[in-house]
Amino acid sequence: MSTSAHSVVEPKSLTKFIAGAIVVLYALVSMIPLFWILITGFKSPPDSISYPPKVVFSPTLEGYCNLFTTRTRQTKEYVDALPPAETTCDRITRSRNMVIAGPSNFWPRFQNSLVISIGSTFLAVFLGTLAAYGFSRFRVPLADDLLFFILSTRMMPPIAVAIPIYLMYRELGLSDTALGMILLYTAVNVSLAVWLLKGFIDEIPREYEEAALIDGYTRFQAFYKVVLPQAATGIASTAIFCLIFAWNEYAFAVLLTSGNAQTAPPFIPTILSVGGGIDWPAVAAAATLFLLPVVVFTVLLRKHLLRGITFGAVRK
Repeated sequence: MSTSAHSVVEPKSLTKFIAGAIVVLYALVSMIPLFWILITGFKSPPDSISYPPKVVFSPTLEGYCNLFTTRTRQTKEYVDALPPAETTCDRITRSRNMVIAGPSNFWPRFQNSLVISIGSTFLAVFLGTLAAYGFSRFRVPLADDLLFFILSTRMMPPIAVAIPIYLMYRELGLSDTALGMILLYTAVNVSLAVWLLKGFIDEIPREYEEAALIDGYTRFQAFYKVVLPQAATGIASTAIFCLIFAWNEYAFAVLLTSGNAQTAPPFIPTILSVGGGIDWPAVAAAATLFLLPVVVFTVLLRKHLLRGITFGAVRK
């Protein structure tokens, strides 16, 4: 009599099919808003507010042109008297009896988001890695209390400390500066970085460092050449979470910035058309471009992110 081994943890084919179908359905439903934002950026203003909503439409770059330029309304006679339009944006703008007055503020705001998010993420991960290594490898007095205090800083809603921070920044001259926002986002993110990275470093066997120290490495060399490479997965995962927070943060950006250091989140809602209504294609175009850096960064580090989420889940 022949018997076939069967794993009690191996799901049945029907179970795997149902689970896969649920995941695919959930993914499709979750992507509908993103897809709608993407196609709205290529609609004309009338198509963007039509009811019922249009799925089939004539694509146009008007939303992106309006996003990157400022326009003024002119008479039809004035527009007709201008030289022939040289660019697509000129032609689209003149078809609305308007002319391009200059570039908009979106690109500088987008650059501010990049500088502030990347700068604060780097500092938060750097300081969080050092602090997490100290808590993991050394005997720190009141370590549990200190870790709880660090974590408690994430429990406060931003509005609770917004006014004190605003007054402090005004006295220090850090209001509406990229440095001020980088320091603030670093202070908020470092607690998350410490907690996440401590868990990763705890999983790295101490014997590796001890062997390196026996071979003549200094403590810093052992940390740099032994611990950091093995903690790369945790560092990448932590960097993604820190970047997402700094990239999307709105409350502090609205209160502490107004011009020079203003980021994209508080700027995007201010995109208005000359007629006073909301230019939905321009807003959708801005939202699409705003999503790209985080999507690209997450896709590039997706393997580290998936490994980081499951790291330490199975112990030998």
